Amino acid sequence: MFRTHTCGELRLTNVGQQTTLSGWVQRARKMGGMTFVDIRDRYGITQLVFNQDVNAALFDTANKLGREYVIRVSGEVAERSNKNANIPTGEVEILVSELSILNESKTPPFTIEDNTDGGDDIRMKYRYLDLRRNNVRENLELRHRITFELRRYLDQMNFLEVETPILIGSTPEGARDFVVPSRMNPGEFYALPQSPQLFKQLLMVSGFDRYFQIAKCFRDEDLRADRQPEFTQIDCEMSFVEQEDVLNLFEGMMKHLFKFVKNIDFTEAFPRMTWEDGMKYYGSDKPDIRFEMKFVELKEAVSGHDFVVFDSVPYVGGICATGCAGYTRKQLDELTDFVKRPQIGAKGLVYIRCEADGTFKSSVDKFYSADDLKQIASLFKAQPGDLILILAGEKRKTQKALCELRLEMGARLGYRNKDVYAPLWIIDFPLFEWDEDTQRFYATHHPFTSPNLDDIPLLETDPGAVRATAYDMVINGVELGGGSIRIHDSALQHQMFKHLGFTPEQAEAQFGFLMSAFQYGAPPHGGLAFGLDRLVSLFAGLDSIRDCIAFPKNNSGRDVMADSPSTIAQAQLDELNLVVDLKPQTPKGA
Repeated sequence: MFRTHTCGELRLTNVGQQTTLSGWVQRARKMGGMTFVDIRDRYGITQLVFNQDVNAALFDTANKLGREYVIRVSGEVAERSNKNANIPTGEVEILVSELSILNESKTPPFTIEDNTDGGDDIRMKYRYLDLRRNNVRENLELRHRITFELRRYLDQMNFLEVETPILIGSTPEGARDFVVPSRMNPGEFYALPQSPQLFKQLLMVSGFDRYFQIAKCFRDEDLRADRQPEFTQIDCEMSFVEQEDVLNLFEGMMKHLFKFVKNIDFTEAFPRMTWEDGMKYYGSDKPDIRFEMKFVELKEAVSGHDFVVFDSVPYVGGICATGCAGYTRKQLDELTDFVKRPQIGAKGLVYIRCEADGTFKSSVDKFYSADDLKQIASLFKAQPGDLILILAGEKRKTQKALCELRLEMGARLGYRNKDVYAPLWIIDFPLFEWDEDTQRFYATHHPFTSPNLDDIPLLETDPGAVRATAYDMVINGVELGGGSIRIHDSALQHQMFKHLGFTPEQAEAQFGFLMSAFQYGAPPHGGLAFGLDRLVSLFAGLDSIRDCIAFPKNNSGRDVMADSPSTIAQAQLDELNLVVDLKPQTPKGA
């Protein structure tokens, strides 16, 4: 028998019992004729005691144990004289009478501790060791509990879990597909699904009414902290619903999860904000509303004072940072450097200090009088001691930069507390986005999103003004999920394809099976998908989704542990009818 108990199970009530434990050596400490070894498994840590006077041979063997050795021990449970209140088993120890080394271990490349000395790269290379750390394991246990509770909740709401295909046809709209060559169909390719969108709509046509799936999805896009090339969605669809039905049901699901995971009760309805207001006041379609600091538009107020920076641009906006008028020149220079970083892209920063004595100090004093500055400050409802920060430029780009500045100030002022949660729905997204490079519209979400019924007449006259019946759930500045009411009318769907630049032949080639299904009685339907990785990351208080995924990719999309992606043998390429050109590419302009 390898064990009678786990390493986190024994308590004072077990004193005097014989036990067998198996696990890994966390650490060993020799103190004269006594050696103490901590044995660890998934469930906890227990202290082992080896006494030289009781069994010298066993004592000698214990002194040869290295970190991460796999061992089995048997002995009597005893009460500890020096109790450890930091662990659940800290009141007991095992007086070892038998020891077996099940497997030796090389010295790990980093410490298997909560506060490890291993950096991200080495931890990802040895991920199987990183997963032994308590905090990483706890993230995966949280993921497990959330996933099970979601299944239970959705089952109670009459959702049916259905698996949809992983090998599907490519849909060029949206993010890039990962493609898979078909050996049996030379020159043809499958794609890995970016989402189960088409199939869940077909399930609604099939009469399944309420569907969900914990679905693996794949997108070949640039990575960041909250993105991975493969990720997991809580994918849902419902028939005979309007937007209000979807929002109410899944708001209820999120409230249930907050109670289940954090014991937090949200008694009020989640606030709702239009996409237009999100951009106007926060410069973002996923605003962090844990703190105010809304944008104030200043173009009219600051124009006509011969300050060319403000006069020559279409947008001037600012934020007011409460109590920050005492910022030093060095701190203001740091903020200026922050907004001028390439990934933010502002050209500079203007400030106005609202001094404690009621006067104003600004970086543009030569262009604006004290009365002018007072008038600008009044637009922010600024008080003595506050600091106004202003950016100017092209509207959307400047709003994005101002959003980053707002978040930076929120972090500096301690407003972005991970233990505070501020959920909201973003609604009324634009149905289309215009792309200057290709001179065409693209779907903001996807081609099957229904326009707002009030805006359908605008499809032919002003498509850029059409609102989508789409919605995102945002918590603490993170988009956790989103969806839409779908188009279920074939004529309207064809109209949508036309505005997206599809010829009838292209639409038929890519989506003909869906259009065909719609001719056999498609119900009104809609749904949404939550990012499971992001959801777990939010509840775990993580800055990146990687630590709630068992085997994640790095920022280059590589699995450095398994060394993938990798090349494959020429024989396999030949079998797949693929020709791979490995010659170095000539740089453009060379």
